[in-house]
Amino acid sequence: MNLRHKRKQSGFTLLETLVALAILAIALGATLRATGASTAHVDALRLRLAADWVAQNRLALHTARGDWLPEGLQEGDDTQAGIPLHWEEKISSTPNPAFRRIDIRVSTGDEPHHELRQLSGFLVQFRRWIPR
Repeated sequence: MNLRHKRKQSGFTLLETLVALAILAIALGATLRATGASTAHVDALRLRLAADWVAQNRLALHTARGDWLPEGLQEGDDTQAGIPLHWEEKISSTPNPAFRRIDIRVSTGDEPHHELRQLSGFLVQFRRWIPR
């Protein structure tokens, strides 16, 4: 074996390894940031979906019962999917006296001015038929 012939070394140098680790760290950091933003977005969507259910339930309740609510403001609290929510209903007249407009706003109890969902609908005054 001749000592003058150098063996060709295989593998990575320290500099190449450090550059690869730096690229990997940047990629993992971006992935974690995107995952965190996605998780926050899912929580916000869950909250808005629960608020939408509360608003639709309130309107469906009045429609199913045939409620003829007085003009004015009503408010209350409801829990949907384990989330406590606050609702506010504004009932107003329309040009047709047989209809009333209802505007339902849903927010969290912590931030009543931050509206999560707003839904509008109409209530109809039906004449009750009484059999003779």
